[in-house]
Parts: sequence; structure tokens; C-alpha cells
Amino acid sequence: MGHAARAELESLLRARKLDVTLTTSAPWTAAGPPEDFRAATGVPDVDAALDGGWRRGHLSEITGPRSSGRTTVLCHALAAATARGEVTAVIDAIDRFDPISAAAAGVELSHLLWVREHGDLGRALKAMNLVLQAGGFGIVALDLADVSPRLVRQVPYTTWIRLARVIEGSQTVALVVGAERTARSAGGVTIALDAASARWAGRSDRSRRLHGVEMRPRVVGGRG
Repeated sequence: MGHAARAELESLLRARKLDVTLTTSAPWTAAGPPEDFRAATGVPDVDAALDGGWRRGHLSEITGPRSSGRTTVLCHALAAATARGEVTAVIDAIDRFDPISAAAAGVELSHLLWVREHGDLGRALKAMNLVLQAGGFGIVALDLADVSPRLVRQVPYTTWIRLARVIEGSQTVALVVGAERTARSAGGVTIALDAASARWAGRSDRSRRLHGVEMRPRVVGGRG
């Protein structure tokens, strides 16, 4: 490769913060203020526990049983990202994502790429890899919430390592949404949700009505 072509390539990689990742085994370190390399989750208490939010350039998780609030936490994260003007993506492994509910939660749909799959986990993983390689996304989420945990456990651990390596040193947050802790990278975190509890309003049994649902998030792998 000619010197001019090499210099141009290195300049492009440096602009994308990929120069260290691709040219040396040394760990990448942020050049700017720490807050510039965090992405707010959209949930204040969780952001406080994470010193500002998800770590960019890492693979994190949102886990919990059905109806625990996994999709709610994901939508908060997407809404916070699109409010910052970032482009986001959801790889929908089982075609369960509801854009109307996401928009109601504050997600700017014009800043969201929705990749719909119909249960083929292998194709969903390939789509995730391609979107991450494309770059330029603030958050890329792989929604495995309704995929059988047995199938997810069969995914080789090296697959998750490769996904984490793709975004290493970048501005992208990769998220996996599922029932169990599976794929967190060394620098990522897991937001673990216990079964949500219902809150009721009304003075008597006949007047009781659902007032809301209380989520119970726990941060695994972060401060607090």
C-alpha cells in the first residue's frame, strides 16, 4: 500500500476512533471527558449507578422475565439516544417490537433502523454483526426477549466476543435484551430486572384500578 493511501486510511480510522482497535492490541482509552463516552439509559437511578450511563464501545445487557420491564428500559435508552440526535437500531429476532409504543415512549422513529426477523436466531445474529460493522449508530440492540433461553444458550461464546470486538473503541453501545445473562463484555454491564409489581389505586376492592407497574432494576458489573 502506498504511503499516501495508508496515511489517508489511518486518518479515516482515527476519525472513527478505530485506529487503536485495528492496528494494535493495546487497550483503547478515551481522549475526551469521561461523560462523552457514556450513553444515558434514560432511567435516572440507573444512570447514577453507572456514572452516567452505558459505556460506549461495549456490549451490555437488559435481562429479566417476561413483563419485568425489559422493553420499557430498552425504549428509554432508545428515546434518550434519539433525543441526542443519534441514529439507533433494533434487531428484532422474533418480530415483537412495537414502534407505536416506542414512539409513545419518546423514541424518534426517523432515527431508528428496525430489522425484523421471524425467529431465525442465526440470521438475527448476522444482522446484528452487519449493523455493528456499518458503524455510525449510537445504540444497536438485539432483542431476544421472546427467544427460547435454551436456543440462546447454544450460541457459542465466541459469537458474543466477536460482536463486542466489532465496536471496541467506537461510540456505539451494543445491547442484548433477553431472559438470562448471556453476552456482557468485560466493560459492559447488565441491567437485571426482577418480576415487576403492580401498583393499585382505590379505597375498596370494587374501586381498585391499576395505577402503574413498578420495575426493579439491578445493575450487575457497574458501581453500586
